[in-house]
Amino acid sequence: MSNQPKQRVAILGSTGSIGTQALDVAARHAERFQIVALVAHSSAQALFAQVRAFDPPFAGLSDPRFSMDDVPPDLRARRWVFGENALTAAAALPEAHSVLVSVVGMCGLNSVLTALANGKRVLLANKEALVAGGELVMRAAANAGPDMLLPVDSEHCAIFQCLQGAAGNPLSRIWLTCSGGPFRTWTKADIDAAGREQALNHPTWAMGQKITVDSATLFNKALEMIEARHLFHVEPTQIQVLIHPQSVVHSAVEYADGAVLAQLGTPDMRLPILYAMAYPQRLPTGGAPLDPFALTQLTFAPPDPARFPSLRLAQECLAAGGAACCVLNAANEVAVSRFLTGEGDRRINVGKIFAVVEETLARVGHLPADTLAQVLEADAKARRVAEGLLG
Repeated sequence: MSNQPKQRVAILGSTGSIGTQALDVAARHAERFQIVALVAHSSAQALFAQVRAFDPPFAGLSDPRFSMDDVPPDLRARRWVFGENALTAAAALPEAHSVLVSVVGMCGLNSVLTALANGKRVLLANKEALVAGGELVMRAAANAGPDMLLPVDSEHCAIFQCLQGAAGNPLSRIWLTCSGGPFRTWTKADIDAAGREQALNHPTWAMGQKITVDSATLFNKALEMIEARHLFHVEPTQIQVLIHPQSVVHSAVEYADGAVLAQLGTPDMRLPILYAMAYPQRLPTGGAPLDPFALTQLTFAPPDPARFPSLRLAQECLAAGGAACCVLNAANEVAVSRFLTGEGDRRINVGKIFAVVEETLARVGHLPADTLAQVLEADAKARRVAEGLLG
């Protein structure tokens, strides 16, 4: 039994893939973690079950269609918040030591900024916060203090772990690994024509629908390139994407002497989630350890920017600066939403996602991103343009 006080954790996006796995490891180490807030968007029944299991003093649903009338009588003896304020209220909760931000979309940006401003350690599993508002987030993290922003993405968590052995030496290059997704060996024509059933068939990871589509188009990796630029204070030219179908090497860091430190493990998101929750300690995840004798091969290949223009677009946005990365993210969100929900004449294929993002970037042009208001304005403008392109 540990003598350490319990870490009090608020989970934003508790019913999603990351949130449910975080609750799994929290239950496994109940002596170490206390869940003090759970917030979901619209999965009310799943949230109610989680509240019964973990009994947090705070719970919320960010979908404004919900109210206290929807909460079962046995769960009303706690603080409930509904609508967009649910996320920021949980992020600022005085009881919380750390806030796991695992919501999808731009709503994560304000949640991250709120948590940091209130002295909470942020466990970041929301890409949009860094992609759209990277400068704002990193400034807030610096003001909050060291190790107040910890990455939960498996790749960035791997890089963070590899940097623990740097001993003050600057890195020379980041090797950002990528499974390649379901379209890894497909021709450009076949990728462009693919529909949502094919894009949702990821060969390695079980994730939510939006991130699964992004993994198929490699927009997920494009967003991770932008995240890595901010998290690790490197130039875009120092980030190299590697196609690694086995998903055993989660990423690596190269130093000036040519040494490459890599983090290996089974493809289990509980490892980076628990690493961030328990940092700097390491605790058992309950998953199977890596068996090196079962590995028949580890292969690596460069990505093809012609088949996956998402990577080229990310590089161009990083070079352009300003709100370009925010515009890229917003346009992709709009296009992927239509890809996942469109029926009949409104149904689009993968190629249309690429086209909408590129055309939105061209039409919006350069916008500043020095303040939260400017970031939100750029996001809104990009969404209007992308929606107009989709008709």
